[in-house]
Amino acid sequence: MRVKLVGTGLHAPPRVETSAELAPRLGRDEAWILRSVGVKRRHVAEGPPEQMAAAAAREALGDGPPPDLVLNASVTPRQLIPDTAVFLLRELGLDRIPGFTVHATCLSFLVALHVGASLIHAGAHKRVLIASAEIASVGRDFSQPESAALFGDGAGAAVLEPTPEGEASELLAYAMITRPAGAEFTQLRGGGVHYHPNREGARPEDNYFDMDGPSVYRLGRPLVGELLDQLYARAGLAGPEDIDLIVPHQASGLAIASLRRYGFAQERVVNVLAEYGNCIAASLPMALAVADREGRLQRGQTVLLVGTGAGLSAAALLLRW
Repeated sequence: MRVKLVGTGLHAPPRVETSAELAPRLGRDEAWILRSVGVKRRHVAEGPPEQMAAAAAREALGDGPPPDLVLNASVTPRQLIPDTAVFLLRELGLDRIPGFTVHATCLSFLVALHVGASLIHAGAHKRVLIASAEIASVGRDFSQPESAALFGDGAGAAVLEPTPEGEASELLAYAMITRPAGAEFTQLRGGGVHYHPNREGARPEDNYFDMDGPSVYRLGRPLVGELLDQLYARAGLAGPEDIDLIVPHQASGLAIASLRRYGFAQERVVNVLAEYGNCIAASLPMALAVADREGRLQRGQTVLLVGTGAGLSAAALLLRW
């Protein structure tokens, strides 16, 4: 699909929580957090998600025209109804422009990028804003030190347009695999009707993030290799040697390091985990924005976006930047 990312943006809340500050609350020391999780600091939001999303969106939009579609690609909503996209539109001062949420857990931005590209390809839209803003800090369970130390808050955004004649930018391939056998491995049970606070037996703990890390690893490890094989076949690529830059979901230090087994040297991998932590769906666009700011994204490069998410799902998207 002949589409082009024309802008990226990032917003990190001003409040910073270092691992040295967090460690006593977890009953651990800073060295344990750095060794086990790899996060030196994370940012903690003090306002609603749409404010962070709007800040990242403004950077991505730059001085260009307003979007004709807004996709909120996030997991942590302001509230259940109305959709968070409505609040983002209001925060940006936009009216009579469609907006809705694409929710695919940590893969929301990646999936929304494919949705936006498909709508542009179909001729339905010409300038699509995709914004992810996540407030993970409110759902941390401090009795689970590893996950509590991993997560942070933040927002990332990107703007997608049709590729002009004479330019080479395009979406080369997309693939996604979901294994529902992992539905209970990574959860935040609250927020829906099954664990509604008015139901008998509802507990405050239902609103905390819960993860069975070993089970996620066992089910998820073979998925990425299978996914990449699908992607290379669809794009007509030989393998990892044809990829210039890898922008992964910042799931964990172990997950990012494991990309080596698929043939990706670490110097080609964008890693911002130590600075921001895992910001759920916002992690990937935040990493993309950092790479853009640092000049690591050059037109004509082949760029891989890849990640896994609760469910258990894995997805990847190849761009000719």
